[in-house]
Amino acid sequence: MLVASENLTFGFLGETLLENINFTLSEGDRVGLIGGNGEGKTTLLRLILGELDAESGKLFRKNGAKIGYLAQNGGYDSKASVYEEMCSIFETDRRMIDNLREIERKISKTDENSNEYKILSSKYETLNKQIAARDSYNYEIRVKTVLGGMGFAENYEQKISTMSGGEKTRLKLCRLLLEEPELLILDEPTNHLDMKTLFWLEDYLSAFKGAILVVSHDRYFLDKTVREIYELENKRLSTFKGNYSKYKTLKAERTAHILKEYEKQQEEIARMEDYVARNLVRASTTKSAQSRRNKLEKMERIEKPALPPTPPRFSFSYAERPYERVLSVENLTLTVGERTLLKEVNFSVLRGEKCTVVGDNGTGKSTLLKEILRGKNDKIKLGRFVKISCYDQENANLNPENEVLYELWSRHSLFEQTKVRKILAQAGLGAEDMEKKVKSLSGGERAKLALAVFECENGNFLLLDEPTNHLDLQARESLEQALKDFDGTVLFVSHDRYFIQALASKVLELTDGKAVEFNGSYEEYTALKNEEKAKNEQKEGEKRENRAASNTPAPSYRSKEERAAETKKRLRTKEIENKISQLEEEETSIHSELANPEVSGNFALLTEKCNRLEKLKAELDALYEEYETLI
Repeated sequence: MLVASENLTFGFLGETLLENINFTLSEGDRVGLIGGNGEGKTTLLRLILGELDAESGKLFRKNGAKIGYLAQNGGYDSKASVYEEMCSIFETDRRMIDNLREIERKISKTDENSNEYKILSSKYETLNKQIAARDSYNYEIRVKTVLGGMGFAENYEQKISTMSGGEKTRLKLCRLLLEEPELLILDEPTNHLDMKTLFWLEDYLSAFKGAILVVSHDRYFLDKTVREIYELENKRLSTFKGNYSKYKTLKAERTAHILKEYEKQQEEIARMEDYVARNLVRASTTKSAQSRRNKLEKMERIEKPALPPTPPRFSFSYAERPYERVLSVENLTLTVGERTLLKEVNFSVLRGEKCTVVGDNGTGKSTLLKEILRGKNDKIKLGRFVKISCYDQENANLNPENEVLYELWSRHSLFEQTKVRKILAQAGLGAEDMEKKVKSLSGGERAKLALAVFECENGNFLLLDEPTNHLDLQARESLEQALKDFDGTVLFVSHDRYFIQALASKVLELTDGKAVEFNGSYEEYTALKNEEKAKNEQKEGEKRENRAASNTPAPSYRSKEERAAETKKRLRTKEIENKISQLEEEETSIHSELANPEVSGNFALLTEKCNRLEKLKAELDALYEEYETLI
């Protein structure tokens, strides 16, 4: 057991937020924590971390348990470079390896019959076992694996202080993965990741040794990474075995079962109460009626299932139907400063298509949508009767100083106030929100207001940039359904793969300055990409095998002497590579032998092995130096 709670209750300013919370998190658990905005997910995390104290109930934490926590915007500052900072996690490992090398050097120069030799040998055996247990020799491989997978392969030397907030959050996640805590708590870890990094993280977490508790609105991510769902709803916590898709089924079944049992009991109660009312005063049936009344008093009443919060509702419509070709892009080049994002790209979007724009971070997805909306580029042509409506992920079109009601009403002054309130209420903004300033709204509330504004624009061509950001699961699913029902045209950017898979009928991939169209679903697109990746890996493997099998130099205009020198250089390079490989294998083998008590206890053999390690190190250093000059 790592963390457990027993009837945990927490409130703030007299209002109960969490009531009678019970759960147990054990080693190896994979748990997804879900719930609507404001249900108390972050509060529960802070209770687990010890940042808040419960009003009542108990919270148990394993003594000395190492817990790693990634907040939604949990980056950090450092003057070090990316690689230096990540390697600093393994300072103990580096120090242990250096100490081992120093002991090896001393052993090689010490008389094997001396007392000092025995002390050094004992230290060597102990230290070598510790290094083997921690896998210290491979710490740099682990650092490079995580940095590469999280998109920092080209940023080893970049100073962390120069990075954006999103990059710092991503780097904090790298640090947590490398620290390998017993419990890893992640609050919306997918917010700053592109598709490639998301897939890598999912694979990495599947092999993570510790327990994971993740708060996420990314349904695809939850399906891939968790085996149990904790749901916070109406101040209570419910648990469901399985991933998110399984939870949806189990919750529907559980709710239906409880409702059926509740209704059955209510019918029984009504019959018994009716019998008591009719027969209690009759002498002949008084005893029977009294028995039923006693039974009613002792009956354990089934609580009526609480209705889930009403999800927001969206509806998109338009007044005029556009021509068949809604958007044509021909030879478009997009630049930001001195950087070219897209170069002479061509694509089109037809009426009724729901096209998603995908690509790594920085490929120009949001920039492309903004350029289409700007409407001043002659390389971008809209069809006749096209009316664009745009949803911006930053909600920059909202006036932070306006009240919520006025923000929508001011755009549609002919609407009656009751209609404006109804639209906002359907979007999930209640009467208590009408007089709030836009700037005081939470991220989720602001997103719902922006969607209400977006809905009222009645565009027949919808541009959406990360529309699911800040929305809880219910709101995401409502927006998803509304856009599926919309018979107009949609061009959207999203990192929510569940959302993309449900909506997209066409994929536009931005990569290496190009735009590649794929007519089909996102599922078909990913299947094709995986197939292409497998083929490319096979071709690369075949090329490496062919290069290794053939020493024939490529045709060249160089002189006979130059070709001879090149052949000699290539052969020497190959010879050094083979020699380095042999020596490294021998070095690894000796380290393994030294961990064996039979070897470390044999002073003569131990000296021989340490002397050999010193020679190997010198030989390898010389070979590495020569190899660098050749390549």
